[in-house]
Amino acid sequence: MIERLNHRPVPGDFAAIPSAADRARWTEADRAARPARLARLRARMAAAGAGAYLGVRPEHSRYLTGLVLGDGEEKVAGYSGWFVIGPDDLIVFADSRYTLQVGREAPDARIEQVYGDLKERWPEIVAALGARRVAVEASHLSHAAWSDLAESAPDTELVAAADPGQDGRPGSGWIEADRATKEPAELERVAAACTVADRALAALLPEIRPGVTEAELAWRLEVLIRTGGADGLAFDVACLAGPEAALPHGSPGDRPVQSGAVLLFDFGAQVAGYRSDMTRTLFVGEPAARDLEIYELVHRAQSASIEGIAAAVAAGGPLPTGPEADALARDVIAAAGHGDHFGHGTGHGIGLATHELPSLGRRAARTILPSPTVFSVEPGVYLDGVMGVRIEDLVSVDSAARKLEILTCFPREVVVVGG
Repeated sequence: MIERLNHRPVPGDFAAIPSAADRARWTEADRAARPARLARLRARMAAAGAGAYLGVRPEHSRYLTGLVLGDGEEKVAGYSGWFVIGPDDLIVFADSRYTLQVGREAPDARIEQVYGDLKERWPEIVAALGARRVAVEASHLSHAAWSDLAESAPDTELVAAADPGQDGRPGSGWIEADRATKEPAELERVAAACTVADRALAALLPEIRPGVTEAELAWRLEVLIRTGGADGLAFDVACLAGPEAALPHGSPGDRPVQSGAVLLFDFGAQVAGYRSDMTRTLFVGEPAARDLEIYELVHRAQSASIEGIAAAVAAGGPLPTGPEADALARDVIAAAGHGDHFGHGTGHGIGLATHELPSLGRRAARTILPSPTVFSVEPGVYLDGVMGVRIEDLVSVDSAARKLEILTCFPREVVVVGG
């Protein structure tokens, strides 16, 4: 039987928020790591016979060049932030709005002034690199943009920058696969983001009471995250009460919290570009027996997955595959008769993006999990129109060091609030 927490967590129960010295150290760690990151990508390019790589994802630009675009900035930035890597070249596109920023944040890159005219500029760019074959982030480049580039430089072949997948399907992108294995400073930032989130939820607990709305609680949690050491949110806060908790990715509304209902929070912080992701299902007032039973089931399922992975880590590997890690949790829920009430995967990688490799799911790649890495473990049971429970934690693993650490530290025991 899962225990009920006999005290209310407070922010001081958790680690301190990151300091300015931490942030400076992480900036330097990224700067020092970029040559090796670029070398790994260039090795993939050479193996594929590609003379250049065209990148469009903001997190990839940050990872390889140092340029930091804010969340959603790519929607208005045009081509600014796109980058091209050759055997000896590192180029970042920028218009007048971003030229100074690129110069400061990506000092090792050459700036190409591109003002919405990439189609016209593309032939001279690839010609200067001597690239007859260019690997492209095809999963994030529109069909129209691909067609424009192919039409403007017909003698330059465009190919998808992806490893072979299963059953002939495209596999993971080159940089996505590289980013799945985390450097120490990356793991530190994910842990720091977890600390900020832990402290924010603890600070919110006294404000949870019957009658307050989901939207009010979501906003207050956002404020506590932003003023508690985060640079921003990892994603929009979800706060869902009672029957709404059966929506795995629902949005908070003006619905008042009811006594006796479950209250599900899914949220994360962002620190120095790296993100956290945590779900906690709380109880407003005395829990119903059915709700406690579902909570205990989800807790057992999550523990089964984490403990199974921990056993592999302690043995020095090999780690389970994504589908195997998923099955560790899913089988517990299915055995209790709720297999149809758990539809999503058990987990996902996290870092510069909230959802990245590796994937822990039934359809994930049947390759062992990378190491060192960090991923979520988040089984759930959702009863349509009744209630839902999900418990999500971030887990860091390092099989070489035989180390597994749960980075989200807010208690997983039953937490009753509103009294």
